[in-house]
Amino acid sequence: METPVFEEIDPASDCECPGCRHWRRVLPHSPAGRALAHPAAYRTLVVATATAAASATAVSVLGAGPAAALPAAAHAPHRPGVPAGDEPGTPQGPRSPLHGSTGRPAAPPAGAELASLTRTEILDRARTWVAAKVPYSLTAYWSDGYRQDCSGFVSMAWKLPANEWTGSLGTVADRITKAELQPGDILLFHNASDPEKGSHVVIFGGWTDGTHTTYTAYEQTPPHTRERDTPYAYWSDSAKYLPYRYKGVAASAAGKAGAREEPAPAAGPASHGVAGYPGRGMFRPGADNAYVTRLGRQLVRKGFGTYYTRGPGPRWGEADRRGVQAFQRAQGWRGGAADGYPGPETWRRLFS
Repeated sequence: METPVFEEIDPASDCECPGCRHWRRVLPHSPAGRALAHPAAYRTLVVATATAAASATAVSVLGAGPAAALPAAAHAPHRPGVPAGDEPGTPQGPRSPLHGSTGRPAAPPAGAELASLTRTEILDRARTWVAAKVPYSLTAYWSDGYRQDCSGFVSMAWKLPANEWTGSLGTVADRITKAELQPGDILLFHNASDPEKGSHVVIFGGWTDGTHTTYTAYEQTPPHTRERDTPYAYWSDSAKYLPYRYKGVAASAAGKAGAREEPAPAAGPASHGVAGYPGRGMFRPGADNAYVTRLGRQLVRKGFGTYYTRGPGPRWGEADRRGVQAFQRAQGWRGGAADGYPGPETWRRLFS
């Protein structure tokens, strides 16, 4: 039997372990020195037989070759003007029950009927995840029992008795038209042929312009829940997003098309007696007073302060008007009822 021979083999030149990076920096022109001192250096036993030689050759080839290709990460649809790393992913979890505090499926509510919700309640529920910046996940469940993906987010906002997915949300909603969209409705794209490619859903929060080309979208997307002005119907695959309305949404006379005046206060007191409402004259172009500041700060607290580039101040401006208008639209008001100038009912609801 021949005496075994030990051979020094230098690590692959493209190795990215901490030791390799260190020695490439310290001894960039000394392969021999690196082989003797490198922490990743190793000895290979070469046996003088045909089988061992073949094995050693295979090891040498594998060690010097490129790393095995890793599976490609799921690619999100491209959205113009939005960094690629900020684009939403499309995978989602299947239909599943709500989860309890232990992280396990919980028993469905008694009757498992659709809850009746106003549009304001739907948006308020959606904003709880926006404020908490709930992380996106296909498998994790938030403390309220809903899955932390796009369809789980809508299930939560609509207070559904289970976690739906894009393929089943249409069963608890009615198909509507773009002209009928109101806050609390959704824009849904379900790719039936391949649900993992493009399927997504967002909550409609109201139009942000008079031409109805941009709206406020509430959505669950990597890295976390957010509220953002979005082009209609969406950044990509726009023609495939369809508007739907939750079957349990509570009807509101104020939300009917054609409403021209802000609804009167429920209790019917004089306007100055509505939670300190100072009158419309305090909120007009050129106005400069403490009520404008108070109004702006409350808009920020309620989640309608996205139009401010700096803190609300005493001078009435377009950011104030747009913030008020977004709040009014969130109440389901349209036309003159959502002109961006606070009347007594806007004031009462904003500060209630």
